[in-house]
Amino acid sequence: MTTTHVKRAFKYRFYPTDEQAAELSRTFGCVRKVYNLALAARTQAWARQERVNYNTTSAMLTAWKKTEELAFLNDVSSVPLQQCLRHLQTAFTHFFAKRAKYPRFKSKKKSRKSAEYTTSGFRFRDGKLTLAKMSEPLDIVWSRPLPEGAKPSTVTVSQDSAGRWSVSMLCEDPSVKPLAATDTAVGIDVGLDHLLTLSTGEKITNPRHERRDRARLALAQRRLAKKQKGSANRARARRKVAKIHARIADRRRDGLHKLTTRLVRENQTLVIEDLTVRNMVKNRSLARAISDAAWADFRSFLEYKAVWYGREVIAVDRFFPSSKLCSACGTLQEKMPLHVRTWTCDCGTTHDRDVNAAKNLLAVGLTVTACGAGVRPQRSTPGGQSATKQETPRREP
Repeated sequence: MTTTHVKRAFKYRFYPTDEQAAELSRTFGCVRKVYNLALAARTQAWARQERVNYNTTSAMLTAWKKTEELAFLNDVSSVPLQQCLRHLQTAFTHFFAKRAKYPRFKSKKKSRKSAEYTTSGFRFRDGKLTLAKMSEPLDIVWSRPLPEGAKPSTVTVSQDSAGRWSVSMLCEDPSVKPLAATDTAVGIDVGLDHLLTLSTGEKITNPRHERRDRARLALAQRRLAKKQKGSANRARARRKVAKIHARIADRRRDGLHKLTTRLVRENQTLVIEDLTVRNMVKNRSLARAISDAAWADFRSFLEYKAVWYGREVIAVDRFFPSSKLCSACGTLQEKMPLHVRTWTCDCGTTHDRDVNAAKNLLAVGLTVTACGAGVRPQRSTPGGQSATKQETPRREP
């Protein structure tokens, strides 16, 4: 029996020299330019009902480099330029498969600054990484070691809006192996008062990372608004705002990683609700709180870690009336106002709204597992009400 190792990205901060920063900035600009040129060419060919693929755009890139107007493309490594054409091909593949929208042009100010290098575009020896067109290795802060004997297959260099430089190395990680199977299962109900409520009765507090830095963020944004557009002071003020946002995002991501890792390690089966977060954030009263809770990121982390460690994640249809169904006798309540957090069923059982929902999610999830894939609970939308996630409609201060 052959074992396949999981490919895992290891991300580190690094501090480039002035020459390296200038070279990478040129590379980012050329990558963006080539991507936009190729997208424009494919869009025009689409209007003419012509087919253009990666090979065609690669030939276009060769021709562009020979022109006087785009001769500057020869000054940077060709590897990131070819990789951005592959990324564009992947974007069109997802579009044709109806998994994504039509690819959009990259903006100089709003788009992510990044460049991807394959093995022909970098050298990794003795723990030092040197990129093409550079004479010195990057000054990387090795916050954690790479897997023993790991050799990166791709390296992605990026700079975020806060000005921080990062390098992500994709390696095979032999340490990620399926965990020993257990008979434990848990239902998970997400919320705002509590980030998670488990079917075991445990409630995990919502840390509300954005609220903790809201005053500082508001002050930085007010100062930014007063700066003259295009000035150096405005650029510095913008970076201060970006650093606060980055701090919030880092804390949120760290907390979710620790939480999802714990849940995956402790349970064999995890049952969640299939929520459409993109529709839920249209509620102006709750959009900020829902975005700060990061339910979509929680589900994403939970799913890929379950694949890593041999666990199972089951998503129950969001129209399943988990809050209105008695987990003890199965009676369905006709109405369940949003302000009701505890209620008593006709059978005499008193329920905590969120714990009851988690128990119902677990029960229907185990039923799905027993009956086979494809089984979905019936929709129940009495009274014509929207059957999205029910939460206390409390306006954020």
